[in-house]
Amino acid sequence: MLKMAIHPTQPTLWTRKYQYFFSIIFMTVGIISNSLAIAILLKAYQRFRKKSKASFLLFASGLVITDLFGHLINGTIAVFVYASKRDWLQFDQSNIVCSVFGMCMVFFGLCPLLLGSVMAVERCIGVTQPIFHSTKMTSKHVKIILSLVWLFAILVALMPILTARGYHIQASRTWCFIKTEHIEEWRDQFNLLLFSFLGILSLAISFLCNAITGITLLRSKIRNHQYRQGRSHHIEMIIQLLAIMCVSCICWTPFLVTMANIVFKGDDPLQTRETILFSLRMATWNQILDPWVYILLRKTVLKKLFRIARRCCGIEVISLHTWEFSSIKNSLKGATLSDSPSCTRANTLKSSHKTGTERKCELSETK
Repeated sequence: MLKMAIHPTQPTLWTRKYQYFFSIIFMTVGIISNSLAIAILLKAYQRFRKKSKASFLLFASGLVITDLFGHLINGTIAVFVYASKRDWLQFDQSNIVCSVFGMCMVFFGLCPLLLGSVMAVERCIGVTQPIFHSTKMTSKHVKIILSLVWLFAILVALMPILTARGYHIQASRTWCFIKTEHIEEWRDQFNLLLFSFLGILSLAISFLCNAITGITLLRSKIRNHQYRQGRSHHIEMIIQLLAIMCVSCICWTPFLVTMANIVFKGDDPLQTRETILFSLRMATWNQILDPWVYILLRKTVLKKLFRIARRCCGIEVISLHTWEFSSIKNSLKGATLSDSPSCTRANTLKSSHKTGTERKCELSETK
């Protein structure tokens, strides 16, 4: 993931120490958050292994694991750069560290966007085509799709190397990325535009699929074509997807748009540096906020928050959902018992013990 960049001016000793410790704290918080989210998702996957939610949980686990390694790898390199006082000529004369850092920035930056769009497509298929989803979207297929997404992101990260353009140290000298200043070669423009285009396309696909899924669920709720339990099952995942999409849009749109503007407009370098640094700071929060979506926006947590809010407001609400579901359940249970052979034999014995007067009364009533 993209780490926090700083102003390109020469920092003081206190500023360097602040940036150094801030990078460590930022990396630690990200690792802890993602580790907690992984534990929650794996526990949920054990419960829903054979249900339709299992595929969503596998994708979500892949996303959070990617974020975890992004914090671990990129954070370690960023801390090393700060500890070396950003003297790239001293510790990276062969440009190997910068190339690895740049590839990790592209890979761990693009993967969450791609996985978010894949998850939105998967949920859209699960809601609109449930039979196809239950038969085709198995755990094996989900793992294949995850592997393909990771391989595709690796290929995009290797494009600057394959096109013989490489990665470049940015103006703040704290991170490496595709060349963003004095772009003259079409290959530099292609690599920068490819990253920006794929990111914006992923966000657009997520928005479209989530909109279709939400409309479908709303229609099914109005027409009452699905069971309540199934709707709540889907709604929980849709809330999480919408939260991920909002976080990704807020965090990544400024950076992606800035990269596209560099290609098409070629703004002033000084103004572009300020814009890149601002958008980079926003993008750094994506992998911090992603795991908290799965930590906070769970059904149990939402129910507790709703109860707390209801108590604070002093509003007593009758849970029609629970009453209706229990009533249906009791009705079905009663119908099953009444249709059972034992119940039928009991009714037969009861009718056989009736007196002649009672039978005459029943015949007169039927007439």
